[in-house]
Amino acid sequence: MTNTTQTLTRPESPVHAGPPKLSPTQLRAAQIETLESPRLKYGLLARMLFKQMDLVYGRKGTLVKFAMLEFIARVPYQAWERMGYFSLSRHRHRSALAKRVYERIVETREEQDNEQWHLLILQDLVQRDGLKQSFVLHRLAPWLVAFFYYHVSWLLFLVRPELSYRLNADFEDHAEHEYMSYVAEHPELEYVPAPTTYAAEYGEYGSVADLLRQIGHDERIHKLDSLVNMRAPRFQDAPAPKVVS
Repeated sequence: MTNTTQTLTRPESPVHAGPPKLSPTQLRAAQIETLESPRLKYGLLARMLFKQMDLVYGRKGTLVKFAMLEFIARVPYQAWERMGYFSLSRHRHRSALAKRVYERIVETREEQDNEQWHLLILQDLVQRDGLKQSFVLHRLAPWLVAFFYYHVSWLLFLVRPELSYRLNADFEDHAEHEYMSYVAEHPELEYVPAPTTYAAEYGEYGSVADLLRQIGHDERIHKLDSLVNMRAPRFQDAPAPKVVS
């Protein structure tokens, strides 16, 4: 049983287009919805991960901390992609099933790529603000946490894949709330122009506030996808892709 008031339906968007890009008005509405929605009831592994991040980078949200979260956020999708190709090799002689498996792999890869854009954008913001990052705290430590998180996600998916999706849903829910709360706590970001370094790939935004709101909304979509995938957690259980006319 999940403790959320948000509907488990992904907003309409073209097939494989990634999370929808919202207008400024929609982004503000999404922020309000997030802040008024209760967080998921996080599991033990998720709480341990968040506690570790708080001990190393502080409880309050910062751009540097968000960059570290995004470094880690990619790894469940990498683990699932690996498992997806393993499943595809097993079922390659069953064309209909192989197609469904491959569709799930493509979705996983797109979510991984979206998280990679988040990381690049956050690193760009950190560098623009001249924030220092040490080797131990901002290179070595995130790599060690990501290494652990990857293997936990991979092992859970191998044994009970729904638990791997649930762990990711917890992580994405946490990120969604952290981004939206950070913007609410820093109203000055409404007047800071968003950098255009990755505008061609990620979209143009009028302010850093809207840019971070969009990232927060992306995390919501990833969370909802993971919660939906819990219903058919194994790649071979994935429903046949919809035909879009």
